[in-house]
Amino acid sequence: MKETFRFHSISDFHAFCGLPNPEHPLISLIDYSKVKYPVNDHELKWVQNFYSIGLKRNVNAKFNYGQQEYDFDSGVLCFVSPLQFLSLEMKPEVEVEPTGYLLLIHPDFLWGTSLIRKIKSYEFFSYQINEALFLSDKEERIIVDLFKNIEKEYQTNIDKFTQDLIVAQLELFLIYSERFYERQFFTRKKSSHELLVRFEEVLSQYFDSGNLLEKGIPSVKTIAEQMNISPNYLGTLLRIHTRQNTQQHIQNKIIDSAKERLSTTSLSVSEIAYELGFEHPQSFSKLFKQKTNQSPGEFRKLFN
Repeated sequence: MKETFRFHSISDFHAFCGLPNPEHPLISLIDYSKVKYPVNDHELKWVQNFYSIGLKRNVNAKFNYGQQEYDFDSGVLCFVSPLQFLSLEMKPEVEVEPTGYLLLIHPDFLWGTSLIRKIKSYEFFSYQINEALFLSDKEERIIVDLFKNIEKEYQTNIDKFTQDLIVAQLELFLIYSERFYERQFFTRKKSSHELLVRFEEVLSQYFDSGNLLEKGIPSVKTIAEQMNISPNYLGTLLRIHTRQNTQQHIQNKIIDSAKERLSTTSLSVSEIAYELGFEHPQSFSKLFKQKTNQSPGEFRKLFN
C-alpha cells in the first residue's frame, strides 16, 4: 500500500518539495515551477492541515481529489480545505515545464479575523469533488495580481497591520473567485443543463420507486450522492438556475406527489403521509399548508 504523507505545517510542505523555509510560518505563496516532489513512484498521496489555492499550468501529472481528476493544461484554479485527501499521478512520458502558483494558508493565521468563519461558507472549497474553476486570461491576471499583493505584504516588515491587510486581500480574492464560479455556471450551459435533467430524473425515480415508506424522504446528501456531486455544488447549481435550493425542490416534489394522491385516490391523509416518507402525518399536513395555503383536506374537497 502506498504511503500517504501528512503535512502538519506549511514548513513541512516546503521541506518536502525542496523549497526554502517559508518567509511566514502561516501563509506562503509558492512558485509552482520550483516545486520538486522527491518521490520516484508515479503516484503521490497526501493530507494537509492547511488551506491551499492552486493556479497551475502544464503540470506533468493528473491531480486527483474526490472522484474527479484534472489535467492542468490551461488556467485552472482549485481550492482545497484542511484534511482533504489528495493525490498526484505522474506522467513521466511527458516533458513539460509546470508554471503557476500555490497559496497555502494555515487556519491559525485566520484566528481573530472575520474570515475564520466566513471562509467555510465559500462553497468552492468543497467543489474539489467535481468542479475546479477554469479562468479566462483576464480573470487569471486578476487572480495573479491578488496572489502577488498577498506575497508583497508578508514579505515586508511584519507589523500590527500585516494580518488585516492580508485578510482583506484574501477576502477580495475569494469574492472574485465566487464571481468567476457563477460565470462558469452560466457559460457551461450544456454541462449544467445535463446535471439539471439528471437531478429531475433522480428525484422522480426516488418518488416513483414506491419505497418512500421504507426509505423515508430523500435527503439533499442522498440525491447528490446518486448524482456523484457534492451537496454544496448541487445546491449552488439549482440556486443559480432555478432560484431554489435542493431542499425546496424536494419539498415541491412531495407536494406534487401529494396532490396527485389527494385528487386521484381515496387514501387517507395519514396514509398518503406515510407513503411519502413522513413518520408523522402532522408534519406532512404542516408542510402542505405552508406550500399551498390549504390543508390536505381542503385541497381534496376541490375534487369531490
